[in-house]
Amino acid sequence: MKRLAGRIILLWGWRRALVAFLAGALAVLAQAPYDFFAVCFVSFPLLVWLLDGATGEASDGWFRHLRPAFAVGWWFGFGYFLAGLWWIGSALLVEADSFAWALPFAVVGIPLALAFFYGFATAVARLLWSNDIGRIAALAFGFGLAEWLRDFLFTGFPWNAVGYAAMPVPLLMQSVSVTGMVGINALAVFVFALPALLAARRHIRLGGALAAVLVAAHVGFGYVRLAAKVEPATRAIDVRIVQPAVDLSEKWDPSVPDRIFATLMGLSAKAPETGHAKPQLILWPETSVPFFFAERPDALTALGEMLGDGQTLIAGVVREEGGSADDADRRYYNSVVAIDDNGQIADAVDKVHLVPFGEYLPFADLLGRLGLKQLVAGPTTYAAGNERHPIALPGGIRVLPFICYEVIFPDLVAVDATSAELIVNVTNDAWFGDTPGPYQHFRQAQIRAVENGVPLLRAANNGISAVVDPRGHILDALAIDARGAIDVHVPISNRAIVSSSQRRINGLMIMLLFALAAFTMNVRQRLRAN
Repeated sequence: MKRLAGRIILLWGWRRALVAFLAGALAVLAQAPYDFFAVCFVSFPLLVWLLDGATGEASDGWFRHLRPAFAVGWWFGFGYFLAGLWWIGSALLVEADSFAWALPFAVVGIPLALAFFYGFATAVARLLWSNDIGRIAALAFGFGLAEWLRDFLFTGFPWNAVGYAAMPVPLLMQSVSVTGMVGINALAVFVFALPALLAARRHIRLGGALAAVLVAAHVGFGYVRLAAKVEPATRAIDVRIVQPAVDLSEKWDPSVPDRIFATLMGLSAKAPETGHAKPQLILWPETSVPFFFAERPDALTALGEMLGDGQTLIAGVVREEGGSADDADRRYYNSVVAIDDNGQIADAVDKVHLVPFGEYLPFADLLGRLGLKQLVAGPTTYAAGNERHPIALPGGIRVLPFICYEVIFPDLVAVDATSAELIVNVTNDAWFGDTPGPYQHFRQAQIRAVENGVPLLRAANNGISAVVDPRGHILDALAIDARGAIDVHVPISNRAIVSSSQRRINGLMIMLLFALAAFTMNVRQRLRAN
C-alpha cells in the first residue's frame, strides 16, 4: 500500500489528471442503479494521495499554491459527472433534427461546469491539509461544503451528491433523517477516504476506530429504526398511480392527443386490483394531458363521468394564463391540477424550480441574439410559479406536489406536520430512456421520503412510478417501459424524527466539526515544523 501511495503521490502532468479522472468516473458505480459503494473506498483514497502530491510553491501566492489541488479535484469531478450524467444527451436525441447539435454541450459542458465544485472542494481541503488524519477531515469538510453549495448556487443542481453512495438500501438510508444530506455528504467522504491512512500507518488505529464507530452508528441506527414498532396509522388513503408509457415522439403530435387521453382514462377507470379498494386518489405523470383543458372542456366532462364519488385526480398538465394565444403576455406553466368528481379543477400548483435550458432559456434576450434557444422544449417555454402549497383531498389529507427534478432538492422538499402528509412527485423521465438517469432520479426521490418521514407517491410517464413508505421501502412500483397502473393502500402515520431546519443545523455542525479537526491538525503540524 505504501509503494502504491508513493507512486500516486509522485504522478505529474497528464498522468495525475488521468488518474484523478478515472478515480472520479469509478466512483459513479456507487450511485444508482449500480449501488456498488465499495468503489468509493478506492476512489477517495486515490484522491487523497493525489492531493498529497498536489503542492505548489508557497512563494507563488495562495492562488498558485492551491492551483494543483484545484486541478486534481476538477479532473476527479469531470470524470465523476461525465460518467454519471452522460445520459442527459438522450433527451436531445428525441428531437435529433432540432437539438443534436447541442449534444456535446450537454454531455460534456455540464460535467465541465459541475467539476468546478469538486475543484473548489479539494482547494479548500488543501488549505487545511496535514500529513495525518487531519487531511481526511479536511477533504470531508471540502466536499461537504461543495455539495451544500451545489444545492443552490446558479439555480442549483445537487444531482448524485456523494452521500447517496452511502444509502443504497433502506437500512442505510435512515441516518439522513437526522443528519440531512449536508451531514451525510461529509460523513460519507470521511469514511470513504480513511483507507488512505493505510499507506503511512499514521493515525491508523484512530482512523479504524472512527470508521468502525461511524459505520456501526449508520447501520445500527438504520436497524433500530426499521425494527421499531410502526405507529398505528391515524389515517390511510387508497391510491392508483398511472404510467401511460407514451412515446415522446408522439407526445405533442396534434394527431394523437385523443389516443393518449384514452389510454390514461382506460388505465384510470379499470376495476381495482384484487384485494384493493376503489382508489380515492388517481395520479397521472408530468404533462400527461396532451392538450389545454381550456380548449377541451369535453375532456373535463369525461373526467367527471369517469371519477366516482369522493375520487380525485391529480394530473400533470400545461396550464395557460393571460390573453389570447397570440398575446405576448400569455404565460404557460408546468403544473399539476386536482380534478374533483364533478370534473372541475379544484386546485392547481405550478412548478417553481424550472430546468434551465430545458424549460426556459436563462438570459433569453442575450442568448437569443447569439442564436441559442431552449433545448428539449415541450409545447412552449414555461414561466415559474410563485409558490407551492399543499392540495387538500376529500377527507382532509394534504399532499404536497413536486414536479420532475424539484424533488432532488432537500431544502425545497421540506415537509412538516403543518404542511402535508404525503409527498407527490410527477415526472417525465421518458426523455432519458432506459439509462441510469431515471434510476438516479428515483433514488433521490426515495431519500426525500425518509428525510421527511412521510410517504412518497411518484408517477412517471415511462418509469419509475412507485409508492415509497416513510422509511424508504418500495410498497409497489412499475418498471421502465411498463404501461399500467398500480393500486396501493397507503397508511399515514410516521413523521420526521427532526424538523428540516434541525436537519440542516445538524448537517452544518458535522461539517464544521470536520473543519475544526482539520484546522487543529494543520496548526499542530505547522507548530511542530517551526
